[in-house]
Amino acid sequence: MLMDTVVIGAGVSGLACARRLVENGLDVTVLEARNRIGGRIETFHPADGGPSLELGAQVVHGDHNPLHNVGAEMRPVPRAGQARVIIGGRLCPMGILARAGKPPWALEAMLAADGDVGDAPLAGWLGGNPVARLAAAEWFRQNWAADPAELSAAGVAAGLRADATIGDQEFLPAEGYAAVPARLAAGLRIKAGCAVSEVSWSPGRVEVTCDGTSVSGRTVVVTVPPQVVAAGRLSMSALPPRKRQAAGALLPGDGCCAVLTIGTPAPETAVVFDADGATGFVRCREGRPEVLVVAKAAAAASVRAALTAGDGALAGLIGRALPWARGAPVAITQVSDWGSDPWSGGAFAFPRAGALWAPAAWAEPVADTVFFAGEATCERPARVHGAMESGIRAAEEVAEVLSR
Repeated sequence: MLMDTVVIGAGVSGLACARRLVENGLDVTVLEARNRIGGRIETFHPADGGPSLELGAQVVHGDHNPLHNVGAEMRPVPRAGQARVIIGGRLCPMGILARAGKPPWALEAMLAADGDVGDAPLAGWLGGNPVARLAAAEWFRQNWAADPAELSAAGVAAGLRADATIGDQEFLPAEGYAAVPARLAAGLRIKAGCAVSEVSWSPGRVEVTCDGTSVSGRTVVVTVPPQVVAAGRLSMSALPPRKRQAAGALLPGDGCCAVLTIGTPAPETAVVFDADGATGFVRCREGRPEVLVVAKAAAAASVRAALTAGDGALAGLIGRALPWARGAPVAITQVSDWGSDPWSGGAFAFPRAGALWAPAAWAEPVADTVFFAGEATCERPARVHGAMESGIRAAEEVAEVLSR
């Protein structure tokens, strides 16, 4: 059976692409390597029905975000609770960063407003005293999944300005972020647990190899992270050299998230930013035993090591951020290690200095047959809504070709 389109990847971009194609009357199959849909969206639901926690994408940014249109009930994320920072080994109120110099969020605002910032490493843009510079560098690592020496100042500025256009309020679906891919997937033909190993093609026809069997189509949309192709886990024949160069330039930053269960409920709601670079962000909610750790860049490796080193190392790491948890038993409840996940390779593609050309190059169709979508194709660093919009863009490209 020759389908109109085979979509590789059931993340938000692949699901949005498939949905738009089906709405245009086309025959589409989505192939997904994991045994679940959603890509780098993963929601943890406590067994007792307590508040859900996000181990992938964290929030829906802005009240003008197109994700509000997928049909999931959105609720504002409450900002109540204590905000603290670990800096120089000390746990302090977050406000100390403002007293130490320009806080990281003020530097972000300055960067977004700087119309002359160039495509140079962000590290050269950071100033201030050593304490403020250390905190700002780690802040950018945790928000962009890369070291400032690798981040493009122009790319980060463009991403910050794009965020500003959709508003500064944060939301989450009432059912958890996983409700977004669930809504997009409704009614689609999806084959999960089917790892695509090879795509071969000639103009107007593709053969997609999945678990030793072949699926044929007139077109294919590749939504997997470029790292999957660059690492050879998905072999693609006859890719132009510029396309392969783009895949190599769009490597994602490291990321590791974990839900831990502490032997005593939290006495407060708090978020702790670890400016010393060991744990990223640590969050707890009053009355709940779960602690969420979201770590990127070098902090992801630190958390990963603690998760495998045993209870003592993990308890020590959490105790730095949450004094109330010291001495209490710590259990690993769920881990999403994006850096070790073969189908993601990391958290997300960051704007690499000197490689701002790569997203557009990766997005370019090949011979009106092979199409590309995903957050890595967004010219301005994007979040989940960018991935969704990239899938819709690829669907429109495919529909235009197949209508000829």
